[in-house]
Amino acid sequence: MSPELPALLDLARSVTERAEQQLRDLTPDLITAKGDRDMVTNVDLAIEREARATLLNAAPGIGFVGEEEGGDADADTYWIIDPVDGTANFIRGLPLCGISLALVHHGVSILGVIHLPLIGRRYWAAQGMGAYRDGRRISAAATSTLPEAMIAVGDYGTGPDGPERNRVALAIHAYLAEQAQRVRMLGSAAVDLALVADGTLDATITLGNHDWDMAAGVVLPREAGAIVMDTDGSPHPPASLTTIATTPGLRDALLDILKATTTGTPWAATEGIPACRSR
Repeated sequence: MSPELPALLDLARSVTERAEQQLRDLTPDLITAKGDRDMVTNVDLAIEREARATLLNAAPGIGFVGEEEGGDADADTYWIIDPVDGTANFIRGLPLCGISLALVHHGVSILGVIHLPLIGRRYWAAQGMGAYRDGRRISAAATSTLPEAMIAVGDYGTGPDGPERNRVALAIHAYLAEQAQRVRMLGSAAVDLALVADGTLDATITLGNHDWDMAAGVVLPREAGAIVMDTDGSPHPPASLTTIATTPGLRDALLDILKATTTGTPWAATEGIPACRSR
């Protein structure tokens, strides 16, 4: 563990606490379309801009990337933020949304903070330091069979690859509906990954990743004892098109389902090499 990591975690938590207050206090009254059924609000922009200014001032040697206004993802080390993960939920008043802030070093997320202000939960984790919710160390569930498992699947896709991605998602849902105890679609990757880390969910499967969706979230279940992987079972790389976080006991069952549903699609891992996208 780097001697700087605890201090950087404190900084990230402080920035996310400020962002949490902004999310609570500001009203999403300026909503702009940025793609097919994809939106940005004044709250997203306010949080991202203040976080950028604070982090670049406090740690000038570290880069910054935001979902809404970009940044330098080619730096060796950089912060990456999703200022409101679950923007559609937020706009509609659904409380499953939050702020997701990570630190990436040489392409690997080493620190993640997720705050879910509207349900009153704060999560953080750092490489080698464990995962925590509201100051209490957390662990992934011990669930080992699908009939006992509650599993979240990420949102259906929009944009050009939406129809193909949704065919895969529907196939995954069909398999899980026949085997899992319950299947959920919560509308936020940050929420899904945090809930796997604290044992509320047993697994989550998300297709069509962006770095900012996953960078903080993957640290939490990994540090809580879950497996975070690609569709072939290899460790999850940042550029993968799919993120699976699961209790160890469900790993093989989920890989069987993913092999059956993603083979021959862009979301399959081919010959041990994860399917990747450009940044």
